[in-house]
Amino acid sequence: MANLQGFDANTVEPADDLEPIPAGKYVAVVTDSEVKPTKSGTGSYLQLTFQIIEGEYANRLLWVRLNLDNPNGTAVEIARRELSSICRAVGVLTPNDSTDLHNLPCCIHVRIKRRSDTGELQNEVKGYSRRDASAQPVAASQVASSTPDATGADAPPWKR
Repeated sequence: MANLQGFDANTVEPADDLEPIPAGKYVAVVTDSEVKPTKSGTGSYLQLTFQIIEGEYANRLLWVRLNLDNPNGTAVEIARRELSSICRAVGVLTPNDSTDLHNLPCCIHVRIKRRSDTGELQNEVKGYSRRDASAQPVAASQVASSTPDATGADAPPWKR
């Protein structure tokens, strides 16, 4: 239960019914990352939140789950390969922490798939590529040292 005292729906626009975005490539950044336990409790996955930062679908969020700790070796191998793709796309080849991947633009390749349980259409991130192929990879230590100050002066444009 949550205390909602002081909330007035008359003063807030209701949320839109979000349909899946069209399949395609979108410029996005990782805005959040969190390790969560699997439903079975026998492992954990890294959940990454991607936010589209350009175009008609700017600010839309998509989530990726990477089974990095799982009794199924195939699931772990798939997750490690996907993480490698993400690292290469953002230019951080040896991250020390998932936050090293935050706020670095890359292209995410999005498709639409039908959920097996409800039949509803949903988005799925199926690939990653560099936003600018001429950019050089950066070390995780360089990313950590470029954290914006409290005023946001060094923040990327989509964070200001």
